[in-house]
Amino acid sequence: MKKTTIVVSISVVLLAAACKTKDLKMNAEQNEKASNKKEVVYQVFTRLFGNKNTTNKPWGTIEENGVGKFNDFTETALQEIKDLGVTYVWYTGVPHHAVIRDYSAIGISNDDPEVVKGRAGSPYAVKDYYNVNPDLAVNPANRLQEFEALIARTHKAGLKVIIDIVPNHIARKYEGKSNPDGVRDFGADDDTTVEYKRDNNFYYIPNTRFEIPDTDKPLNGEKNPLIDGKFEESPAKWTGNGSRLAKPDKNDWYETIKVNYGIRPDGSKDFPELPDGFDNKSYQEHFDFWKGKDVPDSWDKFKDIALYWTAKGVDGFRFDMAEMVPYEFWSYMNSAIKVNNPDAFLLAEVYNPKEYRNYIHLGKMDYLYDKVETYDKLKDIIQGKSLPDGLSDIQNGMADIEHHMLHFLDNHDEQRLASPEFAGTPQKGKPLMVVSTTISTSPTMVYFGQEVGEAGNENAGFGTHSRTSIFDYIGVPSHQRWMNDGKFDGGQLSQDEKELRDFYKKLLNFSLNSSALMGEYQELQTLNRQTTQGYDPGIYAFIRWSDTQKLIVVTNFSWITTSNFELKIPSNIIQKWNLKDGNYTVTDQLYHKNSIQLQVLNGEGKAQITIAPSESFIFQL
Repeated sequence: MKKTTIVVSISVVLLAAACKTKDLKMNAEQNEKASNKKEVVYQVFTRLFGNKNTTNKPWGTIEENGVGKFNDFTETALQEIKDLGVTYVWYTGVPHHAVIRDYSAIGISNDDPEVVKGRAGSPYAVKDYYNVNPDLAVNPANRLQEFEALIARTHKAGLKVIIDIVPNHIARKYEGKSNPDGVRDFGADDDTTVEYKRDNNFYYIPNTRFEIPDTDKPLNGEKNPLIDGKFEESPAKWTGNGSRLAKPDKNDWYETIKVNYGIRPDGSKDFPELPDGFDNKSYQEHFDFWKGKDVPDSWDKFKDIALYWTAKGVDGFRFDMAEMVPYEFWSYMNSAIKVNNPDAFLLAEVYNPKEYRNYIHLGKMDYLYDKVETYDKLKDIIQGKSLPDGLSDIQNGMADIEHHMLHFLDNHDEQRLASPEFAGTPQKGKPLMVVSTTISTSPTMVYFGQEVGEAGNENAGFGTHSRTSIFDYIGVPSHQRWMNDGKFDGGQLSQDEKELRDFYKKLLNFSLNSSALMGEYQELQTLNRQTTQGYDPGIYAFIRWSDTQKLIVVTNFSWITTSNFELKIPSNIIQKWNLKDGNYTVTDQLYHKNSIQLQVLNGEGKAQITIAPSESFIFQL
């Protein structure tokens, strides 16, 4: 739920520098989640995926701009997703969140546009954790059953299901209309006369009413009976991003309220802490530690929510802004999830590298976003701001946790890879995708439409272009061409879009079946940067290997320069691979059209490479 605006300029020339790196064993640390194959997550924004309407009117209603449904994920659609090379589908925006639409006929109260972002609403302002977004159902009264049917269809297709849980904040007007027996609503038992109490679900501003922030006109100035300059909340609560103002700023997460996990207003902890050494303990030992412990009420509420969804067949969760919630809570909840389902896929949004290991080892997360390291570096490279050499330092610095750092180039928070604000074209994004997918053992994530070059150019209303809007009813043009009115056969794609999707399909499926990509890594950059003639600034090369597979990955980040050079493979790698002097044929595994000779002489290797702009090779020995 980051809110960042990145202004970039694209440079034509990648500047030259050398970067000292060292050998890196990738799989230095394994925990219970360690896998022997790559996982690939396909993130879909659920209400946009199946929308066939191409009107795209700014601030358009459902009637004007359309909306996708659970039922749009047909058996054919899911099979096509699986065939792309996917193992998990992350259905984003499933829990019932605040939305500007009248569902009072089925017992849902109307939401005030003054505390909702956009017309369709933010998926990160959840209104009822025990039900799903009524917009996504053909029959909103049966929305939960329609989602349960989607879980079943997804599993039948051989895929697993991830949904969001947003523990840090909930909608300003949370109403648990679907609570199971015995579940008390958030805040129902709070003492609202004090700012803080451990078992309060919220933080309060006593004796003070909430005031609507000074924002742009809700619904773009459209008339609505609830737009009256008021929203009844007394006393006011802290806002989701931690603002303690009764009148939050327009840049605050004013549509949400912050949940209290037993962190006092001065930042101290009001709950049991994990003993020393628990970073080396299993999830079962974490689970046993919490047995009988007295914990804040919010901890139990969210644990119950997670277990409710796992009982329905959900295979994992993406936890929004996890670093704003203490890792002791994650130990408590994630260990409970794992005891119920040891294979659960637990992915967290964490952006502070200093906290990565706490959330992995103490919070028992399987995966964190590799955003501020690998993603940001790749973005800088393609925008001409830095050389690719520093990628090796990043891999070295995270050697002990690299398996846990999920790689992505596109998601609902970020600018689209193909947008002018990022890579500029889908083709320029190809070398980024190859490196992101093959440099580590971590899972790879793709955002729907990325594989056909979606650039996010629409003016959706509340959302801004370069990011596909998560606040509005909108169509996704490139994706709609692939969807082809529900046939899911790519029938309307251009030839370039078809070729791009084929590239993603080849790359992702190769990654799923490659033992080397779950093995070891060593960079070839330092030696070749220092000694190889023609090794141009945009080139990056490394090797991956296992006992049964040896790979040489060479990629060209330049979109204007064809490079010719003799790639050197140092003697220590030749020794590790047990190669004797002689000639070996290596063949590109993406397209199987390019084979070259690896010559080993006096214990050192060399191979003549010709690589076009934005081209990549995954050579297999």
